[in-house]
Amino acid sequence: MANAKKLTMDELLEANEAASKKIVAGDTVKGTILSVKKHEILIDLGAQGVGFVPRREAAFSRNLKAGDEVTASVIETEMKDGYTLLSMRKAVKDKSWDEILAKLDDATTVDVVPFDANRGGLLVEYEGIRGFLPVSQLSAEHYPRVGSSDKDEILQRLNSLVGKTIKARILDANKKDNKLIFSEKEAVRDGLAARFAELKVGDVIKGVVTGVVDFGVFVNIDGIEGLVHISEISWERVGAPAEFVKVGDMVEAKIIAIDKERLSLSMKQLSEDPWLSEVANLKKGAVVEGTITRITPFGAFVQISPAVEALVHVSELGEGSDVDPEKIFTLNERKNFKIIDIDKENRKISLAIKK
Repeated sequence: MANAKKLTMDELLEANEAASKKIVAGDTVKGTILSVKKHEILIDLGAQGVGFVPRREAAFSRNLKAGDEVTASVIETEMKDGYTLLSMRKAVKDKSWDEILAKLDDATTVDVVPFDANRGGLLVEYEGIRGFLPVSQLSAEHYPRVGSSDKDEILQRLNSLVGKTIKARILDANKKDNKLIFSEKEAVRDGLAARFAELKVGDVIKGVVTGVVDFGVFVNIDGIEGLVHISEISWERVGAPAEFVKVGDMVEAKIIAIDKERLSLSMKQLSEDPWLSEVANLKKGAVVEGTITRITPFGAFVQISPAVEALVHVSELGEGSDVDPEKIFTLNERKNFKIIDIDKENRKISLAIKK
């Protein structure tokens, strides 16, 4: 006993205070591992006694050994054998939630790796906590731009992201409800704002086609989303955008408008408008031959050259309100017509049937 360390008065008071402090369920405690067995771990809690950790509550760490200092959560204070029931897993989870809530407040960008997908989005895990990244919160690079009815392709696109690292921000976190929502959009927003500032109408860009839908083509330009409307794909009449491009194609386009989150693009404006060159050879009063391409209640459309389509208005077909273009014309029929007006500003040519 002569070699025993003498405690100072402050140390004695501190030890006495620790001994008298009662721990309760939910507390986080620190201790030193006494032994590691197949189904249990015993932890020296000092003045609070000995803690018992079922092996399943420490499964996250397989290299624990006697002498290691660990942190655990109190589950039950007095077991039958006098031990305090602890969970190291819960302590880690509680610590993870603390970090998650702090990163939510700071809008910190983190890395998440999806482990599964459904049509609503991606299932991810961060710091041992499972969360969700909705489809609506994916960036332009990863958003599955397909027809709204093609649910199988949406799921296929999302499954291609499983196992890949995605930078995201925590959009919502609630420990009580075990709710954790991520957003990739928010993580890239600042960088996109800087890139948007560098772009202007008239710029020619290159991007990758990420979606082909009925009304146009979506293009990813280094994380910025652009849309080529069906009317801006080609100078030719476009029946279906899929006839011109497919997902994965690299395309070149001209910026024709810029809004806060998307670019409006044109592929056709990178080439000369053939309508202008072809209409230059036409004159008012001239007789031309054309093919009936569409028949409507107000008249018929006639293709008079590869790029020029003109209209024979119902008023040119006869007198009265009972004139029916469908009784006068047949689709793909060729006829001679007389040009009665050329409006270059509005790109309109009016025809009449040659008597």
